[in-house]
Amino acid sequence: MKAPFPLKFAQSSPHISASTQLSTLLKRARTLNHAAQIHAQLITQNYVSTPFLFNSLLNLYSKCGHIFESITLFSASNSKTHFDDTKNVFTYTSIITQLAHFDLPFKALNFFNEMRGRDIFPNHFTFSAVLPACGDATVGGQMHSLICKHGFEFDVFVSSALVDMYGKSGDMVCARRVFDEMSERNIVSWNSLIVGFLQNGYYDEAIGVFNRLIAEDMIRPDQVSFSSVLSACSNVCRAALGRQVHGVIVKQGLEYLAYVKNSLMDMYCKCGVFDDAEKLFRTIEDRDVVTWNVMVMGFVQNGNFEDACNFFWVMRREGILPDEASFSTVLHATAGIAALDQGALIHNQITKTGFEKNTCITCSLITMYAKCGSLVDAERAFTENEENHNVISWTAMLSAFQQHGCANKVIELFNDMLKAGVKPDYITFVSVLSACGHTGRVDDGFSYFNMMSQKYDVNPGLEHYACMVDLLGRAGKLHEAKKFLEKMPIEPDISVWGALLGACRKYGNLDMGREVAVKLFEIEPDNPGNYILLYNMYARRGKLEEANEVRRLMGFSGVRKEPGCSWLDVKNKTYVFKAHDRSHLRTNEIYEMVGKLEELVKEKGYVAEIQYAISDEGEYKERTLWYHSEKLALAYGLLVLPVGAPIRIKKNLRTCGDCHTVMKFASAIFKREIIVRDINRFHRFADGLCSCGDYW
Repeated sequence: MKAPFPLKFAQSSPHISASTQLSTLLKRARTLNHAAQIHAQLITQNYVSTPFLFNSLLNLYSKCGHIFESITLFSASNSKTHFDDTKNVFTYTSIITQLAHFDLPFKALNFFNEMRGRDIFPNHFTFSAVLPACGDATVGGQMHSLICKHGFEFDVFVSSALVDMYGKSGDMVCARRVFDEMSERNIVSWNSLIVGFLQNGYYDEAIGVFNRLIAEDMIRPDQVSFSSVLSACSNVCRAALGRQVHGVIVKQGLEYLAYVKNSLMDMYCKCGVFDDAEKLFRTIEDRDVVTWNVMVMGFVQNGNFEDACNFFWVMRREGILPDEASFSTVLHATAGIAALDQGALIHNQITKTGFEKNTCITCSLITMYAKCGSLVDAERAFTENEENHNVISWTAMLSAFQQHGCANKVIELFNDMLKAGVKPDYITFVSVLSACGHTGRVDDGFSYFNMMSQKYDVNPGLEHYACMVDLLGRAGKLHEAKKFLEKMPIEPDISVWGALLGACRKYGNLDMGREVAVKLFEIEPDNPGNYILLYNMYARRGKLEEANEVRRLMGFSGVRKEPGCSWLDVKNKTYVFKAHDRSHLRTNEIYEMVGKLEELVKEKGYVAEIQYAISDEGEYKERTLWYHSEKLALAYGLLVLPVGAPIRIKKNLRTCGDCHTVMKFASAIFKREIIVRDINRFHRFADGLCSCGDYW
């Protein structure tokens, strides 16, 4: 590459010294090639030991993004002849600053110790530079003692860096003490304390410090102050306070700053005041990718997945290039509505823009394909980025297998993950324990459960305890499950009690089921699912009077059963079905197909499971089973989708056992893959079998 400026000294300027010319070149240089050429000139002209030129060259390598060239240059200049002239407190401070900036804390501390070992005393700039490299409060505390020894503890820059260091180490007591003892404060001092409280989850304290800052006459908050307090407001859902902050921002004339506008939109979205976020978005003319990301994420957080996808495509039409956050967020939105075609289009955009090897996006792709019912594509996304896997991508694939009922594959992949030397985390074990529960592996489940804390220092949480209760319950060990629940070191929540109630329903243990249901009525009185489970348990035992009493209790408590519905997508249009639905233009054809389906499955040995019917009357009880929403959706799919194409059905409730049986028969009769996504998991029916192994 040809340099845009001459590297030889100008013959027409005899009064300008060579060192001045080299200094000018160092200021104008922008690339590694320029730095290398100037470096050569410094060596040739014997100026490399000149401190200010040496320091400028160090900074140039760093600005070009080549910190290791700076380290090599610094380390190579250990010549005893030139040491005293070349290396001083300023050069050491420069290299330490660069190393801390490039997140190389150990090297920064090593150079700091080397400097002290050569009797070069650090100044206040040196301490400000090295404090960000102190990764924990222990090292930071030692540095604090050294600062006091050198008499810099009252320097405003050093004190601000100390507040920041303690905040990042999680020691907000020391951070506040340093702040309170400061005789002089600047905006960096205030921001360091506010950000420290924010990062450590002390949101009210962050807001309190901001209020103190507002009361200061001499210091005005800046965009960091406002962005931080808005983030604190969003985390405690204090929209009213956020609006007051918005007013102060307008008063101080900072509303034009993109950083502040994005923070305001994010606050309104997270506080549930989405209309205000959208109004603010409409007023922004120079929208960047962060602005769009905030809005798309806001739609996702408010459950508006379709709008999130639409905004993503509008952003693309306006010529804004998506980044990692854009793709991850919109993939989350497509997963939320199980829009496989939409997800495939976004995958195409990811490939075109060169993000296909990004690990975060790979994880989002795995999750998207899994939640859209395409386990094959999820596996492909996983294997195509094998060299960049981390615990998150492994866990995403484990979760995908678990959601699709492929419990054996979960265990196999988990063992592969351990062989690869990847340490499992909290979420990983949830998938593994759930897989053990769905395959009846009681001993393996307890082995993995004990492995969590004993080998990997992961403390079991409520999700893990729920999996263990579910594991014992599914295996028919109801009393062991109840004992395990009662011995839990933490208070069981609805997921743990719910797992036990589900096991009681499965095995018909009415006495224990009644006891557990009553407990759940106390914890979550508005959840209709618990009432329905107890109602079904009574009904299956023929105790209709008690079953009706449960229904009366629901009415008295104002609890309503959520209407079941199923839907499927055909040519970018969604068709929704409810039980006994006759609202569709092709209703007659749909019901004819249901009748045909009934005849065909009965020929194959189907027997109605009437316990899943709501009606109390015998013959009509079986008839109602055939008008469940997922059966109507299946009939429509058989009518309109191409022969051999998979039928993907989504349902808002747990699919019933009778529909599950019919789907198995239908997959074999019509030679079709049928994928049903209910509220709990995916069921992939093929050749008369289900991926869950009838164990769900």
